[in-house]
Amino acid sequence: MRRSTPTTSLVLALVATLTTASLAGTAAAAPAAAPAPAPAVAALAAPDVSLTNVQAHLSQLNSIATSNGGNRRAGSAGYAASVSYVKGKLQAAGYTVTEQTCTSCTYPGSNLIAEWPQGPADQVVMFGAHLDSVSAGPGINDNGSGSATLLENALVLAAQNPTMTKRVRFAWWNGEEQGLQGSKQYVNQLSTTQRGYIKGYYNFDMVGSPNGGYFINRITSATAAPLKAYWDSFGIQPEENTEGQGRSDDYSFANAGIQTSGYAAGASYTKTAAQAAKWGGTSGAAYDGCYHRSCDTASNINTTVLNRSADGVAYAIWALAVGGGTPTNDFSVAVSPTAGSVARGGSTTATVSTATTSGSAQTVALSASGAPSGVTVGFSPSSVTSGGSATMTVSASSTATTGTFTVTVTGTGSATRTASYTLTVTGGSGGCTGGQLIGNGGFESGSTPWTASSGVITNDSGQAARTGSYKAWLDGYGSSHTDTLSQSVTLPAGCTSYTLAFWLHIDSAETTTSTAYDKLTVQVGSTTLATYSNLNKATGYTQRTFNLAGYAGQTVTFKWTGVEDASLQTSFVVDDVTLQVG
Repeated sequence: MRRSTPTTSLVLALVATLTTASLAGTAAAAPAAAPAPAPAVAALAAPDVSLTNVQAHLSQLNSIATSNGGNRRAGSAGYAASVSYVKGKLQAAGYTVTEQTCTSCTYPGSNLIAEWPQGPADQVVMFGAHLDSVSAGPGINDNGSGSATLLENALVLAAQNPTMTKRVRFAWWNGEEQGLQGSKQYVNQLSTTQRGYIKGYYNFDMVGSPNGGYFINRITSATAAPLKAYWDSFGIQPEENTEGQGRSDDYSFANAGIQTSGYAAGASYTKTAAQAAKWGGTSGAAYDGCYHRSCDTASNINTTVLNRSADGVAYAIWALAVGGGTPTNDFSVAVSPTAGSVARGGSTTATVSTATTSGSAQTVALSASGAPSGVTVGFSPSSVTSGGSATMTVSASSTATTGTFTVTVTGTGSATRTASYTLTVTGGSGGCTGGQLIGNGGFESGSTPWTASSGVITNDSGQAARTGSYKAWLDGYGSSHTDTLSQSVTLPAGCTSYTLAFWLHIDSAETTTSTAYDKLTVQVGSTTLATYSNLNKATGYTQRTFNLAGYAGQTVTFKWTGVEDASLQTSFVVDDVTLQVG
């Protein structure tokens, strides 16, 4: 917990520092604009970041390493599970999250980029930490400490949801231990304009060293001013991070002319007697005696240094990017899919998703306009709390007007927000009663009419839904396990098209490129339509489609069966299932 809160005089001193401090970067950095000064009087005080919560994240990362060979090295199952853990927390909090595969890394894996979707997009302050460890150990100080510090700060920012004067972007890097590879690829793929949007990059690498010190990258720069101001409030007397120069991900940004700073608590260098006198600890010993060793576990942390680092990050975010006042409540509305077809006498469904974009969550009433004669549009439920989803059902009578129409879906709360849905009404042929026949294809309305293994239909944040909050998550246990998901449907005769479609995400800790250890089988009746495995793992969802015209006039059961072997998890995640007949 934070011992004291910076006073107004500290904020005033910060303004002077930001205004007059040198803008000199590292030797390799070209000059660039520093972040704008913080306001002289902060309308909203920076929050106290819970040390307990940061430690809980560290405990999770330690457990992930223990379950995956003792480390979280880039490209390993431990690293993939670390990405999944952080990503799930961020998505549940409302961040725009992107996985960027580092194809040039020694061990290909994902950089994880999370942006809080408020504030001007061309004014970005960025906070980063590498998520990988070395192969020798779990890497809890190096660099679970920086990763957990940023994760909890991101969650606090989302929970507080203040008015933003700048866009805040967080990053967790792959391949730092192999030469800053993930951050280097990220910076290299930015256009000149995109680099110009980033007004400062802040790096946090080993911020809980057990015999730690208080070090700041480019300590005399304007970029470092908010970090230094917070630690100065304790009389800490921080020093320049000479040990870390050119050795962590801030170097990738500095080489691109982006101003940088950050906290560090020291690695293998030795604490001097003068440093021990002012900071405590043991002189003549390394800042972290477990640096790059198997003993870098959850017990290898100085909680005082870690707590001051976490709160200093919050202070910098609030000083650089948070405005005063109370944010206006607002929300957004989206429809997925954005188009659909229904035959006379049939129906189709889509998922309407909402999100809180500013302020607090609110009740949003749903309605639709623009449907042709003979077509009705209903919502279940008819109102949601922003952040929730509803199923939209479009039904056409036997005399409905045919053609293509734009249906406007409207959400009404403190404001009115809309989304468009393109609807095609067909006449059908030969008595065809078409439409979308799968019930609850987005899994947002419970388990009915699905039959599924326990826990398969879930809103667990460990795997993200494609739309809404729920999906069908088969397997993912890392042990011998079988999950099933099925639904029976009657396909009408006399239609011209019968298309089964679903979106599939496969996430696997398996590293083989040749052996299918874990499999998902898709069946209609006793016929196998497709088989997928750990060899098909990929970032994000892919739509799979099948022509089922051969089953016209029959009642059939669609079934997904996931079978996992004794070790290394593979998750098969299914969402937005449709059977479009017309």
